[in-house]
Amino acid sequence: MVEPKPPEFSDRLALVTGAAQGIGRAIARGFIDRGAKVHVLDIDEAGVAETGRSLGAAFHGLDLSDRAAVSRVVDEIEQSSGAIDILVNAAGGVRGQVGRPIQEIDETDWRVIFQANLDSAFWLAQAVGPRMTARGSGRIIFIASGAGLRPSKTGIQAYTAAKHGLVGLTKQLSWEFAPRGVTVNSVAPGFVLSNPTTVKQWESYGPEGQARLIEGIHTKRLGTAEDIAAAVLFLASDAASWISGQTLSVDGGRS
Repeated sequence: MVEPKPPEFSDRLALVTGAAQGIGRAIARGFIDRGAKVHVLDIDEAGVAETGRSLGAAFHGLDLSDRAAVSRVVDEIEQSSGAIDILVNAAGGVRGQVGRPIQEIDETDWRVIFQANLDSAFWLAQAVGPRMTARGSGRIIFIASGAGLRPSKTGIQAYTAAKHGLVGLTKQLSWEFAPRGVTVNSVAPGFVLSNPTTVKQWESYGPEGQARLIEGIHTKRLGTAEDIAAAVLFLASDAASWISGQTLSVDGGRS
C-alpha cells in the first residue's frame, strides 16, 4: 500500500500580508489547506483578525510602511513560531485614490501609494530576506500588477510607477538572494474582482467598458483571487526552485 504524501507545505511557515481580504486572504487559505503554518498581516486590524480567526492563522495588525514595526513583528513571529520559510507580500492598493490629471497630484497623494505598494515590500524583504539567506533557503513572492508592466487602468500615476518599481525590486533581490537559496518572484494579476475597490472600478466601466475589457482577455472571463493564489502556491513550491527574478502575468492571456 502506498503511503499518502503529507501536505505540500506541512513543514513550512508562511507570512502573508494584505490578508484582510481578497487576494491575500485567498493566498493564506491556500497555504493552510496545504498544511502550512501561516501568519497574516494587514493594516486593517479588524479585517486581518477576521481572516486569522476564520482560517486558523495567527494575525497581526500593523502599517507595513513602518520599518520599525515590520522588523518588530518579524522578530516576534520567528521567536514564537520559528523560521519564516515563505514571504508573500500582497499588501498594496490605491488607498482610496482615483485617476486624476498630473497637475492635481500633491506630495501626499504621490508618496502614500509608494508607501503602500513599494516601501512595504522593501521593509519586509529587508527583515526576512537576510534570515532566509543565512539559512540557505526561502521563497519571497510579491503581488505586483499588470500595472507594473504597462499603463494602469486605474489612471493613478503613482500606482503604476510603484508597481513598476516592485517588478524592478523583484529582479534586484533575486540577483542578491538567489545565489544563497532564496528565490524572489512576482505575480502580476490581471483584472480580479477581489475587494470593494476593484468592484467599484469594474462598475465604473459600465456595460460597454466591461464588455471591451472581457473581449481583450483570451479566456473571456475575469480572474478570481483563487487564480492568483494558485500561481503563488506554485512559485512557493519545490517545483519552482529554479525560477527566480520573474514576474508571472496571471491575467487570462491579456498580456
